[in-house]
Amino acid sequence: MNREKLEVGELSSSLIHKEKPRDGVVHGFSGEEQDGIKTTSATTMVVLSTSVAVCGSYVFGTAIGYSSPAQTGITDDLGLSVAEYSFFGSILTIGAMIGAVMSGRLADYIGRKRTMGFSEIFCIIGWLLILFSKAALWLDFGRMLVGYGMGLLSYVVPVYIAEVTPKDIRGGFTSVHQLMICCGVSITYLIGAFATWRTLALIGTIPCLMQLLGLFLIPESPRWQAKIGKWKECEASLQCLRGNNADISNEASEIKDYTEQLQRLSESSVFDLFQKDYAWSLIVGVGLMVLQQFGGVNGIAFYASSIFISAGFSGSVGMIAMVVVQVPMTTLGVLLLDKSGRRPLLLVSAAGTCLGCCLVGLSFLLQEVTPILSLVGVLVYTGSFSLGMGGIPWVIMSEIFPINMKGSAGSLVTLVSWLGSWIISFAFNFLMKWSSTAKLVPETKGRTLEEIQASMNPVSLER
Repeated sequence: MNREKLEVGELSSSLIHKEKPRDGVVHGFSGEEQDGIKTTSATTMVVLSTSVAVCGSYVFGTAIGYSSPAQTGITDDLGLSVAEYSFFGSILTIGAMIGAVMSGRLADYIGRKRTMGFSEIFCIIGWLLILFSKAALWLDFGRMLVGYGMGLLSYVVPVYIAEVTPKDIRGGFTSVHQLMICCGVSITYLIGAFATWRTLALIGTIPCLMQLLGLFLIPESPRWQAKIGKWKECEASLQCLRGNNADISNEASEIKDYTEQLQRLSESSVFDLFQKDYAWSLIVGVGLMVLQQFGGVNGIAFYASSIFISAGFSGSVGMIAMVVVQVPMTTLGVLLLDKSGRRPLLLVSAAGTCLGCCLVGLSFLLQEVTPILSLVGVLVYTGSFSLGMGGIPWVIMSEIFPINMKGSAGSLVTLVSWLGSWIISFAFNFLMKWSSTAKLVPETKGRTLEEIQASMNPVSLER
């Protein structure tokens, strides 16, 4: 087994050297051999395929952004408590965790396109249940179905894009996934400032239908087709993606050689991931998702309006300001990703989110002095997160695992992401209501034990 994996590594290294043109001449846009990215029919198909795929990313964004503008309307109309609405907001991530567990295997068994279509059916049903809900039970069930579809989409969309795009533009195209999530969140915030929560749910079905129709216009991933032994279909899809006049022989041969080598390995399972051969990839994939989620992004995304209000600032103005920052910064991240590299952009983004969190915390400490600091902190956090931490973990996740492990690895990494998201989104509202440590912990310096006990446990003295 280890010998076979070593051979895969050797094959991978040899293929990297084969990718460079030996005569220094660019022979047209034939996929991964090209240094330029000129507009051709192949590029048009790659753009179309990416556009259809990221409709699912937009669905992802609308679901995340929905709970913030809808909070007041839903709690007033259905009479939900803070705990009940926190459950409604966070059950999205429970559904996403279920979808994440199934995402890799499902995408491997039925294909990338069918998985996207399958997920959208659940999203549409979920939005319709929310639309017609008159009780918390159906509201929560609809939200969970939307979350299940999101769990599938969060894995399969970046993987599909990474598998159909040439290497020189793969990073930028894959990061469009995060750009469209950002657009989904932002536009939902804007529409939610004027529309009712039921209208907002109805609007959520539109991108789902757009992707379902668009899937009939794009090819399946040639790498997945190669994985299941459909070589003719693989070549046809690759030709469609690279253009009718493009020479795909080298790229097709590379995919075929690598896939045949991987097929000599036994069928992978999630337990195979924990072997030392995949340790580096696993640590990177899981670690980036932990960094992304426990940075608190979904606490801010789900409940942005209540953060601003609690800090003494206008909720609607704050959310509009977030929209103004999110989209340009995410677009900048897409443009820089293939030029600056993944690591530098990730480090700058992480530093910015840390600064934003500090500013938000300081705004609550100094609430009576400067509530505007909460807006500045959230905008710094949102802009920095959009620049890199939002999209880069998904880009890297789609790149670092070999195709024989991609299903199991993708499911695990996506599950970790949604588990972290659930913890943050469920706990956030309670943390907002909780007294700070500065108020909770008493000062004991210079006080007798009796004084301390009297101040902390006054009831016990009366008994």
